[in-house]
Amino acid sequence: MNALATVLITGASSGIGAIYAQRFARRGHDLVLVARDKDRLDALALRLHEEHGVAVQVHQADLTDAADLSALETRLREDHRIGVLINNAGIAQSGGFVQQSAEAIDKLVSLNIVALTRLAATVAPRFAQSGSGSIVNIGSVVGFAPEFGMTVYGATKAFVLFLSQGLHLELSPKGVYVQAVLPAATRTEIWERAGIDLNTIPEVMDVEELVDAALLGFDRREPVTIPPLHAEGRWDALDQARQGLLSDIRQAHAAERYQP
Repeated sequence: MNALATVLITGASSGIGAIYAQRFARRGHDLVLVARDKDRLDALALRLHEEHGVAVQVHQADLTDAADLSALETRLREDHRIGVLINNAGIAQSGGFVQQSAEAIDKLVSLNIVALTRLAATVAPRFAQSGSGSIVNIGSVVGFAPEFGMTVYGATKAFVLFLSQGLHLELSPKGVYVQAVLPAATRTEIWERAGIDLNTIPEVMDVEELVDAALLGFDRREPVTIPPLHAEGRWDALDQARQGLLSDIRQAHAAERYQP
């Protein structure tokens, strides 16, 4: 019997999710792979079982569908073998804000924010009660870069970062590890699905390198892992500046520059 926690990965049929599945299978973890494309999930599950001898279950789901999301929540709530949640499923945005349809915005927010939050909220009480477990949320550096022009997508990823930081503060004292992983441009199918030509992006990281770096951060228990950030001090300085800003906020009165 496998004593390691089972890892549930959303968006596991390709890209970042599939590489996470390979890496955790290599480490000896049983897996639950979640995505819409069952054929690709089945093929990946069979290969990982044959190569690593781990148990791999497939859970077909469209996480923008209310019934599918609810069914996955039930599984996460009831299957106590699942001790690691990789919240990877997401979609990108092509075009500016004025070009987004209501349907496109709804789908983007439903997958990148609502599904991710609900799945984290489903496992958090169980993890906190047991004093163990890990939640990994895949964000993006676009979440703090409005200059990149992907306004709705960036806003969803800013939410993922804030949520992860808040969960870290709330859950880490209870023994639960929460990690936000912030990639930059990574060579996956998300671009093609969004109608974006990857060849127009000058620098793109290979997905294997991205996941391996993210897992180093996971092993080190980093709250925020930014694989493409080469000057680590930049993130520390940003966080210190944020805390300094908070210390200068006085709630009782408006600042002098706003006084009549």
